[in-house]
Amino acid sequence: MVDQEEVEATEMEKKAAEEEKVKAEEEAKAKAEEEAKAKAEEEAKAKAEEEAKAKAEEEAKAKAEEEAKAKAEEEAKAKAEEEAKAKAEEEAKAKAEEEAKAKAEEEAKAKAEEEAKAKAEEEAKAKAEEEAKAKAEEEAKAKAEEEAKAKAEEEAKAKAEEEAKAKAEEEAKAKAEEEAKAKAEEEAKAKAEEEAKAKAEEEAKAKAEEEAKVKAEEEAKAKAEEEAKAKAEEEAKANAETVSQQQAVGMAENYLNYTAFSKSGLIEQLVFEEFSNADATYAVEKINVDWREQAVKMAENYLEYTAFSRTGLIGQLEFEGFNNADATYAADKITADWGAQAVKMAENYLEYTAFSRAGLIDQLVFEGFSNADATAAVDAVGLQ
Repeated sequence: MVDQEEVEATEMEKKAAEEEKVKAEEEAKAKAEEEAKAKAEEEAKAKAEEEAKAKAEEEAKAKAEEEAKAKAEEEAKAKAEEEAKAKAEEEAKAKAEEEAKAKAEEEAKAKAEEEAKAKAEEEAKAKAEEEAKAKAEEEAKAKAEEEAKAKAEEEAKAKAEEEAKAKAEEEAKAKAEEEAKAKAEEEAKAKAEEEAKAKAEEEAKAKAEEEAKVKAEEEAKAKAEEEAKAKAEEEAKANAETVSQQQAVGMAENYLNYTAFSKSGLIEQLVFEEFSNADATYAVEKINVDWREQAVKMAENYLEYTAFSRTGLIGQLEFEGFNNADATYAADKITADWGAQAVKMAENYLEYTAFSRAGLIDQLVFEGFSNADATAAVDAVGLQ
């Protein structure tokens, strides 16, 4: 009888211990799930990196890394400010040189125009003198021809009278010769007038074409100068950055030199650095950035120090400000073994809390891993 009671007592104790174990496992599971959920929310809010890293490593190492990071950021900030200051001075110097160059070019242009004008006036004067000389020569030639004609006519008349007086019998012949001569002179005169008229028309046409050409060149030159002036004003307007905008551009470029940002994330960082939202937005729009490649770079940075599932990484990149298309592109672009990532995350969870096999599988599935990868990861860490 005593033995039976002892057996029953032992059974009850075992049952109570089993129930206590089951209860403890359920409480541990509920607690782990609650902690994991709280941690996931906290990681999403705090960009995931510091909490996972701090809990995965020893406090002394985390503190040292935090101090090193703060020091590096401070040095980077100081370096960025120094580089921005140097860049601003360099740009101011370049702008001054550009303005001096533009002024020299403007003066050279004005001088060239003045010389061209003087040359044109000199050529016009020479042309007028040449035309006057040609006209004088033409008139002298015409006068000489007129005098020669008058003389020839006078001589012909005298000869005709002499011949008429001397040889009355040759009057018919003389008359015929006189008529032939008169006709020849008339034809020569008509021909000379026709040639003079044709020459005058040719000269007038050549002069009109020359004047039209000069006018067209002047109009083209005026139009080109007007367009160049408008373009210079437009470029000057486009390049008229404020000092604050220049500083914002410099700091944006410096940040991207040592870490990855989304477009909205970089604007927020510049606003955090006390630039206005307008100047921060201007700077990010001004620089030339492939945001898709920035998403790839940030994805690689995350996987260097903590584990993610594919969907978890996409969600984290979206939290950082990337759109779904760029975040998805980055997750697919990088070389990642998602099964290995599941194993790494399982190990990380087991380093700071306890899980049942089913509970850890559920947690990994909650993190975005497939059931197959989650199960394989739990098997890999030896949780049976």
